[in-house]
Amino acid sequence: MRRTSHKSPFAGIITRMLMLLSAFLLLLSYASMVVNPAKAWYMTILGLLFVPIAVLNGLFLIMAIKNRSSSFMIPLLALLPSIIFIGRYFQFSSWAEERTEDTVKILTYNVGHFALGREAEFKSEGGQAACADSVMNFVRRCGADIVCLQEVNLPGEYDVAKYFRKRLPDYHLGYFMFLTDRGSYGNVTLSKFPIVNKGRLTFDKSSNLAILTDFKIGEGNVLRVYNCHFESYNISISRLKKSVREQDGDMMWATEEKMKKSIRRRPEQVDKVMSDIEGCTLESIVTGDFNDNPMSYTYNRLKKGRDDSFVEAGKGFGATYSFLWPFIRIDYILYPSHFTAVSHSVPRVRYSDHYPVIAEINLK
Repeated sequence: MRRTSHKSPFAGIITRMLMLLSAFLLLLSYASMVVNPAKAWYMTILGLLFVPIAVLNGLFLIMAIKNRSSSFMIPLLALLPSIIFIGRYFQFSSWAEERTEDTVKILTYNVGHFALGREAEFKSEGGQAACADSVMNFVRRCGADIVCLQEVNLPGEYDVAKYFRKRLPDYHLGYFMFLTDRGSYGNVTLSKFPIVNKGRLTFDKSSNLAILTDFKIGEGNVLRVYNCHFESYNISISRLKKSVREQDGDMMWATEEKMKKSIRRRPEQVDKVMSDIEGCTLESIVTGDFNDNPMSYTYNRLKKGRDDSFVEAGKGFGATYSFLWPFIRIDYILYPSHFTAVSHSVPRVRYSDHYPVIAEINLK
């Protein structure tokens, strides 16, 4: 006599509840794009977790289909919008536009204070100074027309113009640096095109900032580039791991408070940049370290009326934060939608905790 197996009704109920919870979290991650995190900070976390939540729903879908359960509709419906957004994280292939005389090559790179100079590979060769020289050599080899650097930290250096002109003499220079008793820190924009105007947007209670630079390109054409560095999470991954390992409640609470503060500050900074963009009559490109993911309020505000060079011309994973590759993409080049992207690349060089982003853009 054939033995029949009976599944526990209780197990089925629990599975369905977990499916519903997973689907609900995925829907909230979609909503994180439009909800201002200053009002609901936790929505940023759900946007950050979009990929693992989507994968979880995918596993539930496979399980339900395998078990021939009608519950497969729950993860399926939740996953449908993901078809639109998955391209922000991974591109299978891209159609390359042809380079023209109007093609401009742009590099954005958070150099992370040149702090990897403290690691063994640079420490024996001169520390941060050696790391900084490696970055300068990389910029020179890249040959970009416009270079946007964030978190430039020059210990003991106060004449920023002299420092860059000595190392990159072919570039015009725009920058804003905070001066401290240890040196200078801030954003730097370099260009092979003549600079006709410069400006800065500083943020309250923050050393983060955005600088704007107007370039004369060709006859009578002026292009504005925003070099942005928005509020970071201000947390140490090594300390976070230690607090979890040692179950240090005070440290975990302090980490959570830092994250909340950073998440709430970022929308104000983004709105300040957007206000300047909307009041400008020039064509503008927005680049830099947004410290936010492609499902975030930050990204979607800044992308308004613009295309993303990775989405249009990238291939493979677009992640730019090296410590959590391939999941975290927080550095971007966004350009007006009537421009076209020729190429997008993320060289895997280890001079910073970020990878550089390089894009070629046709301006016509």
